[in-house]
Amino acid sequence: MAAPTSGEVANSGPGRVRDADRTRTEILDTAAREFAEKGFDGARVDEIAAKTRTTKRMIYYYFTNKDQLFVEVLERAYTVIRSLEQNLDVDHLDPAEAIRQLAGLTFDHHESHPDFVRLVSIENIHRAEHIARSSALSNLANPALDVLTRILARGRETGQFRDDVDALDVHMAISAFCVFRTANRHTFNAIFGRDMLDPAFRDHHRRMVADMLVSYLTSR
Repeated sequence: MAAPTSGEVANSGPGRVRDADRTRTEILDTAAREFAEKGFDGARVDEIAAKTRTTKRMIYYYFTNKDQLFVEVLERAYTVIRSLEQNLDVDHLDPAEAIRQLAGLTFDHHESHPDFVRLVSIENIHRAEHIARSSALSNLANPALDVLTRILARGRETGQFRDDVDALDVHMAISAFCVFRTANRHTFNAIFGRDMLDPAFRDHHRRMVADMLVSYLTSR
């Protein structure tokens, strides 16, 4: 595909580079909302272009095609939560309190980023075919577990934690609670008459996920 004409894509120079970076960011922001709201199949590149005051041709210049655009939306979404996890300063805390802090971080992130949960759900519908193409996402796998691995090791060394649970087990348990609460909000409310994101339940649920994890890890 030929590069867009001048005026569509910035040429060299710091100001032009900033403009190009800003354009890419705006496209990714809008695409994330469109994919989260309408799914991969329902989202339209024409609509994303219209909402970013750009062109379909320009989007393809930056992202090649719709599939690659979705890959980069997923990469950015996962990078946010992985960075928060890696930067969580819990090595000085008691292992049980460190688990509580990590669970709380995930709880807060998923509640405040419902589009992330929807994007993950959509990618599961597509059997993770986009994530499988991304080396960036595969490289985030081990760092995502580093903090948990250190916490569990300290907990075992002090005799607080059981020794038959690994970091991936705990990561799965935290994600299961936090994702379910957001992803299944509407069906749960329709069936049971309780909105899981009602602020009245927030503190209770936040404590509950941490209590369940610590109770399990300290059981024999």
